[in-house]
Amino acid sequence: MADKLYLIKEGEISLKGGNRNLFEKQLRHNIKNKLRPYHSDITKQKGRLYARISDEAPDELVEKALKTTPGITGFARAHQAEKSVDGIIAKAKEILASSDFRNGDTFRVTVKREDKAFPLNSHDMACELADAVFSLFPDMTVDLRHPQHTLTCEIRNGVYLYTGEEKGEGGLPYATAGKGMLLLSGGIDSPVAGYMMAKRGMKLDAIYFHAYPYTSELALEKVKKLASIIAPYLGGLRLFVVPFTEGQEYIRDHGYEEEATLMFRAAMMQTAEKLAKENGALAIVTGEALSQVASQTLDAMSFTDSMTELLVLRPLAGMDKEEITEKARRIGSYETSILPYEDCCVVFSPKHPVTRPVKEVARKHFEDLGMDSIIDKAVRETEVYSFDPMGREITDENA
Repeated sequence: MADKLYLIKEGEISLKGGNRNLFEKQLRHNIKNKLRPYHSDITKQKGRLYARISDEAPDELVEKALKTTPGITGFARAHQAEKSVDGIIAKAKEILASSDFRNGDTFRVTVKREDKAFPLNSHDMACELADAVFSLFPDMTVDLRHPQHTLTCEIRNGVYLYTGEEKGEGGLPYATAGKGMLLLSGGIDSPVAGYMMAKRGMKLDAIYFHAYPYTSELALEKVKKLASIIAPYLGGLRLFVVPFTEGQEYIRDHGYEEEATLMFRAAMMQTAEKLAKENGALAIVTGEALSQVASQTLDAMSFTDSMTELLVLRPLAGMDKEEITEKARRIGSYETSILPYEDCCVVFSPKHPVTRPVKEVARKHFEDLGMDSIIDKAVRETEVYSFDPMGREITDENA
């Protein structure tokens, strides 16, 4: 059975100089891992990867795999042609006959001639291909600025033709910039934060603090759904579900009410640090945006940062809610994030929280609580859920 050929554009990777091969190798690995068990052979030329994938692979699966893989700026289902003017025109006509080009529509032809030994330059080859279009669709018209259709021909070591291109995520391949631990709540922000760090090459595990019965099993299912949505951007994901009821009740009963959220965040940071260190993560990633809520002021974030030795990354710090929501809609997490199942921070939130804590005072109050044994117990009782590179939960049945 014939393979499908996909032309993949690399974008930022092509600027990496001496490290470029490492990024390309990781990107090829990430693509193959997503398309398992379908055979894929990936070769490279300057600024391009060429993936040959089993014809048995559903088109929608391949497109989802490539669209959600950071490091890819664009891709197209391509067709290889004989490296001659006549061979290119013949293949173009074959492709156009089954394309969505139609009389009355507009089009343009783009030719990229990397092989300067080819007898026609880019402009002359484009004219030949435009004539081929008119031979099949005489009532189409050329529009170089805003065409409805584009026929692209790339002349390199081989010749590749395609009529449509899908936009990719760009950025860098995940697992090229170390590993982090994402604090994943049921809200809008944290899935977007994980997505943004994945685009900068970070591999992530996620941690969710579950305070049953104050937060329901539906809240947990919501977070698992969010994990499945962002897992394809991360090349798979492990979700650590920490039982946090005892810790929150202890803080509620023994701490200062107005400091409850700060103390919760401190305990979360220390718990996340323990799990991060056990699993090789070098940073904690949060969905906090500066001044969005009481616990996200500079004073409050400075305090919570002081509760961990690890680097704390906040990719959304300078964004407003509208910007974050737009990204959540684009990656498909928004509709799940707004389901009405509250996370533990919301349930235990005080009416009048401290917004400008004095770091040294807040640290002393947290130390006085003596949370070490409660945090250790929560880490021991943590449950782990795993999602594969396409976002499917891995169970005993499909492991």
